Amino acid sequence: MKLHLQIKMNEALYLRNPESSDLGKNILKHSVQLIYKTGFESFTFKKLAEDIGTTEAGIYRYFENKHKLLVYLTAWYWSWLEFQIRFHTNNIKDPAVKLKRVIKLLAAAVEDDEQTSYINESLLHQIIIAEGSKAYLTKQVGEDNKQQFFKPYKDLCAVVGTIISECNPKYKYPKSLASTIIEMAHFQNFFMNNLPSLTDFGKNKEESEIIAFLNDLVFTSLKKV
Repeated sequence: MKLHLQIKMNEALYLRNPESSDLGKNILKHSVQLIYKTGFESFTFKKLAEDIGTTEAGIYRYFENKHKLLVYLTAWYWSWLEFQIRFHTNNIKDPAVKLKRVIKLLAAAVEDDEQTSYINESLLHQIIIAEGSKAYLTKQVGEDNKQQFFKPYKDLCAVVGTIISECNPKYKYPKSLASTIIEMAHFQNFFMNNLPSLTDFGKNKEESEIIAFLNDLVFTSLKKV
């Protein structure tokens, strides 16, 4: 079944909608590729312009700075992931089965979505794992939050938290558990591949083990209530 995907982005994140032109889409496409390749710290608009074959000034017509671009990409990813979760759990009645499906979607490798040719979700997923926290671990997080830059992440946590509550309405911390498993899915993946001594998954590097760990953590917590 083909998904019908439409993601509405916060207009305060950009100066000109990058999805409205070929150059804008190229900015998104090549920024994902370049951040994945070089890391966000080494990423600059100058390098991006050279990669695309345009001017640095042309990129600044779309984004005020590279922080806004990173927040845009992370917000886009969270909205895309929320859509995936809603779509893949839509016909599941059993909340426990639904939650297990969510955990799998959070922790498993992401395949590129052919619907969005200008964003490689597989590469963006790796950026979220390695660089995503840099979008909000900043001095201006309060101001960014006032502009609702993190609403897609909050919406995703709310969706997961609702499913957790469906599994056990008496559980007191559905939002906290939701944000914990989302972050932990990423941190454990990062640790497994880069700091394996911090995990129990470093030897085999199997995502299925992270999924099993998260299932154990979540359902053990829900059964205690």
